[in-house]
Formats: sequence, C-alpha cells, structure tokens
Amino acid sequence: MYLLGYFNMNSAVGSSLGQFFRQYLEPIKLNDVQVDWKSKDFSYLMEDEYIKHFAAILKNVKPIYGADAVLKASNVQGDVRVQYKDQPDFERIARQFGVFQEWKDGVPRTAYKGVVVFRCPPPRRVFLVGPKSFELLGIKGA
Repeated sequence: MYLLGYFNMNSAVGSSLGQFFRQYLEPIKLNDVQVDWKSKDFSYLMEDEYIKHFAAILKNVKPIYGADAVLKASNVQGDVRVQYKDQPDFERIARQFGVFQEWKDGVPRTAYKGVVVFRCPPPRRVFLVGPKSFELLGIKGA
C-alpha cells in the first residue's frame, strides 16, 4: 500500500492551475518500497501525543541566528531551527533555502503550529519556527 497526497503526481494541473507543480511537486518521487502499515504504531500522531513528540524534537534542535541562514545551517551537523518574525521574514528565509513561500489564512502552507519542516540537504531537517510556535507547543525557555 502506498500513501499519496491530494495531488495527482502525473498532472501539472490542479487547483492552483499548475502554478507550483514544476518547482515543488514534479521532483517528488513516489515511494516504491512496500510498507506493512497495519504493523506500525501511529499512536504518537494523536494530537495530544504529537504535540509532545514534536515539541521535544524542536526543543533539542540547534538554533541558527542572524542573516544567511543557509550558510550557517550548512556548517552545522544535524538538524537546525531558524526563527522567523513575520510573513516577510519567513518569505525571505524560505527563498534563501528554495522552499515554498506561500501563506494561506495567516500561516505558511504546510506549517504545524507555525513551524515548517523540510530537509536541506537530506537527511538534515530545517525547522522554520514562527514567533508564537514555542508558546503554541508548550515549550518554555527555548
């Protein structure tokens, strides 16, 4: 069994009329490895557990400060987090990393509690963290 998002991987036409297909969706490769999903424990994905799980990960990620986040992140081993102040700041940082910059309803698309996660370069994860994200996740003193 394979899981697939809401978009058709073979089509550049969708609700956004293919606006971002080539840049963001076309490079995605479908999983070709069989997974026995019934044997997996996904209880950590329940909202109460996931907030704790995600907050613990985010709290322990190395913070990157100041300008040129891409250069600084490339000089750090492991996952990093970059704080953004507002929408223009998020768009500036996202542009540096070459990731999707669009917002909808006051938050970046794909954000969870204001945090956008992507890999750059894989396997390193980069967490773009919003101004209220720590509060929303119950993280104190990060």
